[in-house]
Amino acid sequence: MAADLDETDVEVLARVEQSSETNLKELAAELKLSKSTIHYRLTKLKDSGVITATAATVNPHALELDMLVFTDVTASHESSYAEAIGEALSKIDGISQVYYVMGDIDFIVISRVQTHDQLHTLIDDIVEIDGVNETSSQFVIQEVKADRRVIANMSDEMIAQILETDRA
Repeated sequence: MAADLDETDVEVLARVEQSSETNLKELAAELKLSKSTIHYRLTKLKDSGVITATAATVNPHALELDMLVFTDVTASHESSYAEAIGEALSKIDGISQVYYVMGDIDFIVISRVQTHDQLHTLIDDIVEIDGVNETSSQFVIQEVKADRRVIANMSDEMIAQILETDRA
């Protein structure tokens, strides 16, 4: 279900998504709204779950986390396997994202490590999970685009669809 958003909400989201350091006064001036209106809208967006966190974006390369790895995980299809294996994968150090998917594989795991030894340990930890049958990893050679912003990556058509849905 889409959140109930209007054009101003989308503008607020776009600005906040660019930088969590934007203060209310600057944001209000940019959008020609009062600080109290901006505060109300931000609170509404947080309470409705549209904004889930306000945090700094850490450059992984500054921490020497230069090895970005995508690992396909195939598992045994037993009762509740997806939830149990997904939770176990999520607890492994170095893994930042876990996706349960449909197709020839069951999970896609995204991780960042500093060394080959750390990667070897991470893969060993994955394989040790009860129900995991097989893994296959791909190493990123060059990050062409790694932008996790939502609004900034939406087309005008996508934004219009949200605004249209909310008015219906």
